[in-house]
Amino acid sequence: MNSSTATTLTTEVVLPGKVETSGLVVHTRELPAPAAGQVVLRMEASGVSFAEQQMRRGKYYDQPAFPFVPGYDVVGTVTAVGADVDRGLVGRRFAAVVKTGGWASSLLLDAGDLVAVPDGVDATAAETVAVNGVTAWQMLHRSAKVREGGTIVVLGANGGVGSTLVQLARHAGIKVIGTASARHHDTVRDLGAIPVDYRDPAMYERIREIAPDGVDAVFDHVGGAAGLRQSWALLRKGGTLVSYGTAATKDDEGNSQLPVLKSFFRLLVWNHLPNGKGANFYNFWAGKRRLETFRGRLRDDLTQVLRLVADGVLTPQIAAEFPLTEAGAALALAESRTVAGKVVIVPDAPRP
Repeated sequence: MNSSTATTLTTEVVLPGKVETSGLVVHTRELPAPAAGQVVLRMEASGVSFAEQQMRRGKYYDQPAFPFVPGYDVVGTVTAVGADVDRGLVGRRFAAVVKTGGWASSLLLDAGDLVAVPDGVDATAAETVAVNGVTAWQMLHRSAKVREGGTIVVLGANGGVGSTLVQLARHAGIKVIGTASARHHDTVRDLGAIPVDYRDPAMYERIREIAPDGVDAVFDHVGGAAGLRQSWALLRKGGTLVSYGTAATKDDEGNSQLPVLKSFFRLLVWNHLPNGKGANFYNFWAGKRRLETFRGRLRDDLTQVLRLVADGVLTPQIAAEFPLTEAGAALALAESRTVAGKVVIVPDAPRP
C-alpha cells in the first residue's frame, strides 16, 4: 500500500510531573510521518477519566514516567497512513483506547487499535462511550454475566462508566440500583435506575431495603477495605462483586500500586470462599500480551456499544466540552465530582 511521508504539526497537552490542574503544559511539535502499520489520527474528541486524575498525582497503576501526554481514549479522522496500511482508512472516523497520548491535536497510532465509528454517531458521542462503554460492557456481560431479570448495584451511577453501565443493564432487562449524590438523582432516574444517596451513612441499609434478597452483582469503583466488604455483603448466592477502581484511596500518600494490589488479593481470597459468590478485579488491559485476541475483543465490544448509540438505545452522558488548550480546566471540573457524565476535550476553534 502507498504510505505518507509528510510530517504533521501537533499541539499536545503535557503532564510534566505531580502538578495542580493548572500546571499542565501546552506545546507544539512536528509529528513524524507514520511508520509501517501506523496512522496519523486528527483528534476530534478525547476525554477526561479517573485515570488522568490519578496520573496527575502520580498514582495511576503502571503510568509512564513524567513528562507525558495524557488522554486515555480518542476519536478522530485518519489523515495519513504508513506502509502496509490500507489507504482507504484516510478520511474515515475511528475510536481508539490508547491509555496515554490522546490529549493532542494529532497523534500516531497503530492501525490495529482503530475501531470504526458508525455513520451518524458524532465524535463527542463516540468518545464518551469509548473506554467507558467497553469497560461497562465487559464488566456486565463478560465479568458478572448478569442475566435478564437480575438486579445490580452501580456505585457512582452518574459517572462516565456508571451512567453507561446503567443504560446497558436496563437495555438487557436488568433492574439497577444506582448510588449518586442527591443532586444527580433525577439524572439517575432518567437513566432507568433507582437512586440511593451515596452520602447517606445508611446507604447500604437503603439498598438492602430495595433488594432484601440480595443482588446479582455490585459494580464498585470506590474500593477500600470497608467499602468492598459492604459491597460483598449485598450479594445473594451466585452473585458477583466487580471492583474496577480505588477512588477511596485516591488522596492517600505512598505507593500507588498498593491499594490496587490489596484489593486484588482481597477479592482473590473471597472468590475462593465456598459460599457461591464471586469476586474479581476488572482490568481493562488484561490479556494484552495476546495482542490480537485483546484487540479483537475490544473491537467487538466497542462496536456493539457504538451500534447501540447509533440506534438511539444508549445516550452518551456528556458533562461538558473544553478546547484542548484548556485541558487543565477540564481536569479540574472532572475532579470536582459535581458533574454527571464525562468531561470531553475537543479541538481548539480555528484562529481567524
